[in-house]
Amino acid sequence: MPNDLLISIQYGSYIAAWKFLFYVLCFYAWMPLVNWVYADTKAVRTNSLVWTMAVMATGFITLLIWLLVPVFFVGMLIFLIALGSVSLAYAMHRNARVSDFEKILTPDHLQNLFSNPQKKIEQASHGLRFVTGHGNEVPLPDPKSKELEGFSLACEIIDDAIWNRADEVRFIPQKEEYAIVYEIDGIPTKQDPRPTEEIDSFVYYVKELATLEVDEKRKPQKGRFTAKNEESGDKTNWEVTTSGSTAGEQILVTRISELVSRTVDELGLNDNQIEAIQTLRNVQSGLVIVSGPRKSGVTSTFYTLLGNHDPFLNSINTLEKEPAAELQNITQHSYTLSDTGTTTYGRRFQSILRKGPDIVGVADCEDAQTAKLAASAAQDGMMVYVTMEANSVNQAMEKWLKLVGDKNLVAETLTAVVNQRLVRTLCNDCRQAYQPNPALFKKFNIPPNEVRTFYRPAELEYDKHGKPILCDTCQGTGFFGRNGLFETIRISDELREVIRKAKKPQEIATAFRKAGMLYMQEQSIKKVAYSITSINEVIRNFSSKL
Repeated sequence: MPNDLLISIQYGSYIAAWKFLFYVLCFYAWMPLVNWVYADTKAVRTNSLVWTMAVMATGFITLLIWLLVPVFFVGMLIFLIALGSVSLAYAMHRNARVSDFEKILTPDHLQNLFSNPQKKIEQASHGLRFVTGHGNEVPLPDPKSKELEGFSLACEIIDDAIWNRADEVRFIPQKEEYAIVYEIDGIPTKQDPRPTEEIDSFVYYVKELATLEVDEKRKPQKGRFTAKNEESGDKTNWEVTTSGSTAGEQILVTRISELVSRTVDELGLNDNQIEAIQTLRNVQSGLVIVSGPRKSGVTSTFYTLLGNHDPFLNSINTLEKEPAAELQNITQHSYTLSDTGTTTYGRRFQSILRKGPDIVGVADCEDAQTAKLAASAAQDGMMVYVTMEANSVNQAMEKWLKLVGDKNLVAETLTAVVNQRLVRTLCNDCRQAYQPNPALFKKFNIPPNEVRTFYRPAELEYDKHGKPILCDTCQGTGFFGRNGLFETIRISDELREVIRKAKKPQEIATAFRKAGMLYMQEQSIKKVAYSITSINEVIRNFSSKL
């Protein structure tokens, strides 16, 4: 009898109340896990059926085994190890599909489980706040809202673009991901690609910021938003351009530069050029050509020259196909796609001239009708600035003569011709001096006693882990910002006579040279000699444009 009682007591210990309670708790912990996996697989766009059934089947089978195994703790270990393994496998699978801040069971995630959710959002914001295209400041999203993912990605990408000094961020759709390219000081720089699902969330959020149609993925759209840094108070304005393609939606996020804040002496002109260009503000009538290859800074110079005039004493108007910035106290007119069906660029320009502005700027003056109107406006007493695509002053001059078709009108009205390029400026904090080949001084007429050293970008150094040590100023590019190279000529009375009588463009080019115009290559070597840029940067620039 005592032995039977002892056996029954030992058997009863297996279903002790605390063991039964622990078993029930594990059961109720498993069910929410199944529900979470089902919901999460939908969110990260993976196979819901496979993963949900895997977690459900693993939990059900191991719970059943736990009941059948006579030793309580052995059954418990089987349950915990099996369910933990399948859960960890899913966590690794879903972490490979999401951005860093969405990953689970990482050190950051485990730390954040015990932190304030609002503090987590603050950290994800990188100190940024956004203002929509309508000027409304966007509050921080709620911890579990739909906007949180897009907000976090937007903050991460914009903050990284600002730190890298990127002027453009281009998102190019590929098979299962987006290629990302930064344009830094005019040079495309590839970044690590991101999954399509991630960029979809970013694009959705950024479209809302720029007040675009979020569901429209084929028609081209354009809008703007502002990013503010709460700590420094700095603001950056961004333009979002979207367009459809067979591969998917292409996105271009462009930093809107402060093109209107420059003065003439900040463009990169030499002392003689600055003096000649500054005097344009005192000219009452005439025509100035501002030219250069694409993306050579022509628009910045165009805006700067217009801003060289007093907008309170003069009525200043512009006609542009795509204004790059808002000009204070200057009336800007856009020639949009809708205008092409009803009028021409020249006729639109003619309607502006009827309003009688004192100074007028015409961007992309590439057709004969507009060119003739611009020259006639200068003849009638207006100050006119036009921009066009050309590789040199001589090429711009030849092109202008063909467009206007009247040498006398060109000679009478032309005041100055400017042509430009942009070269990257060496980083003052990490540039390296070196002794160039003496033959180089002789080739470009540089007195060897005047300049003994050239500079070039520093070579990358690496720490003991093989990680590059980047300069805090230029982020390892070796350059910081860009500087203008200019050919300029002011048209004197003698040159007007040459333009009238010249039978060939070469005669005008020869006269410009005799008048003291330095060619672009000569200007570029001076920039190298004065440690502004490197010889390889000059070679790269000219080989890509000529």
